Amino acid sequence: MTQTLEQKRAQHAWGKAREGVNEYGSDYVNDAKGLPALIMNSGLMQVMAFLDGKGGRHTTLAGHLRDWLHLQCGTPNTSEAFMEHLFNADAQTFRHINAEAMAWLRWLRQLAPAVKGGE
Repeated sequence: MTQTLEQKRAQHAWGKAREGVNEYGSDYVNDAKGLPALIMNSGLMQVMAFLDGKGGRHTTLAGHLRDWLHLQCGTPNTSEAFMEHLFNADAQTFRHINAEAMAWLRWLRQLAPAVKGGE
């Protein structure tokens, strides 16, 4: 049986939510819930730079998103290389990466509280 892209997103987000909640608890849940709006308001590159600059759970969350984008879009998995990739991406590629980030985050936003509730 072949998984749909939505199933793959959900499965990956579930695993990352479990990691984040196990390590940071409600703080990770709150960050995951707010991240889509933050990206919509400020932009993907700005938010990724902000998360990596904050450290701790924020860097973990950024890493979780980068991991998905690496698997799905072929972007680099490290912070610096990821940013360089986005700097040099053409408009269509950038929009695709941004759309994929938001699609994955919709799952993380819903699944992180479910993981937290199931502790």
